[in-house]
Amino acid sequence: MEKFDHIVLGSGIAGLTYALKAATHGTVAVVTKRAKATTNTAWAQGGVACVSSPEDSFDLHTKDTLEAGAGLCHEDIVNLVVREGPDRIKELVALGMSFDLREKPEGGTELDLGREGGHSKRRILHAHDFTGLEIEKTLVAAVEHHPSINVLEDHMAIDLITTGKLGYATEDRVVGVYVLDEKSGEVLTLRSDRIVLATGGCGKVYLYTTNPDIASGDGVAMAWRAGAAVSNMEFIQFHPTCLFHPEAKSFLISEAVRGEGARLVDGQGTAFMPGYHALKDLAPRDIVARAIDAEMKRTGAKCVFLDITHQPREFLRERFPKIYETCAALGIDITTQPIPVVPAAHYQCGGVKTNDRGETTLRGLFAIGEVACTGLHGANRLASNSLLEALVFAHRAFLKATKNHRPTDPIQLPEWRPGRVVDVDELVVIYHNWDEIRRLMWDYVGIVRTDKRLQRAATRLRNLQKEVQEFYWNFKVTTDLLELRNLVTVAALIVDCALSRKESRGLHYTLDYRETGQLFVQDTVMRRV
Repeated sequence: MEKFDHIVLGSGIAGLTYALKAATHGTVAVVTKRAKATTNTAWAQGGVACVSSPEDSFDLHTKDTLEAGAGLCHEDIVNLVVREGPDRIKELVALGMSFDLREKPEGGTELDLGREGGHSKRRILHAHDFTGLEIEKTLVAAVEHHPSINVLEDHMAIDLITTGKLGYATEDRVVGVYVLDEKSGEVLTLRSDRIVLATGGCGKVYLYTTNPDIASGDGVAMAWRAGAAVSNMEFIQFHPTCLFHPEAKSFLISEAVRGEGARLVDGQGTAFMPGYHALKDLAPRDIVARAIDAEMKRTGAKCVFLDITHQPREFLRERFPKIYETCAALGIDITTQPIPVVPAAHYQCGGVKTNDRGETTLRGLFAIGEVACTGLHGANRLASNSLLEALVFAHRAFLKATKNHRPTDPIQLPEWRPGRVVDVDELVVIYHNWDEIRRLMWDYVGIVRTDKRLQRAATRLRNLQKEVQEFYWNFKVTTDLLELRNLVTVAALIVDCALSRKESRGLHYTLDYRETGQLFVQDTVMRRV
């Protein structure tokens, strides 16, 4: 058993920010199932939404967030994230992060602020179109040689250890975690009274997603199995513009492209967003995604197009180098050709339920970043609010976790007991179940839903959960098996939450209940019985 003052599961912006702060108060283990820079954060293109201009204000940012969230945002949480954001950005810059600047007409430079859907002002801090990657590099560099931080790469958390599971007749609290060393196959027992979930989202639960392969909902599934409350999992955000090309896998065309004047057009070059919303191409993501879905179904087309050919080549090369180069490598010149795009699963707005300090309903367990449901996003996330939320809640969780902390009684945790298991002899079963989950979620629990489709999904997922659980108990744990176990758990949570919301609101749109009702102006909270 290895003991740490803090254990952080995940190495994205939320996890590493917390780790750096907590390392000033004790030892920290950062557990990450791939290389430490392989995170959802590194894939973020657009930037960080933060009030940074005299033309903007906290009130405007709050108003935009509340409008996007379709009545479910917690206004107190929105206010604290928006108002605390600038100080957290200053800390990031102090670590070495550089955001793009532009020359002012009167001389000197200022922040080059972008604009995205749902924002009334330019407030997106960015580093070209690979902001997340630059943030990740900055944080990794700060963590790499820190004497109090031990980064366990290629290690995957299996399950949280709680006093309830150990049979203690006290308040249930988290005391450790079992972790698989993917290279050796050994299962480690890590001990801590403060465990932070920063594992990101669950985009891989869908067939088409902008997320990397790591996004399998691990944190939500572990928290659920440990007894923590989970909230609002029906609200899965589909990004409207994922590159549609047979050789491109999960490549996002940033919303910032529309912020610079790109228009969504059909195969004949006709702009269609004016018929759906007053903000046209800069409408909130849920509206744009549904509009694209409706146009594709109406015309039978496999995709729509994003046209930014009116902008000069040099501007596009400078502002969107990654998008420009990726498209060019696939034979698409974005200066003369519209970009083929389709919606794809992008961000979970729900997650492990927390308070304003990142605390979950399980004592000692914190959740920060995309894995958490803090109340900021409501029924639909405002573009580029996620990185800001991660910074703010990493700080707030650190303050809570270290304030007047008293070590609990020493507990010797039992070693992992695998039982009479054997090596997985039929990997094809794991891969088949993985594909089946992702396809049924895409077909039945997508942008537009019905009760009938949701019931079909629920029935099949119940059977799949039994199959996966049988696999889990009979075979040695592997990363593939653990991810499948988490994936089917999260898929079932999404479906159960969706079935309980008998209305259309934000990202949850159902043909059976097209109206938004006052009865459902509340979070959907699930807790394992």
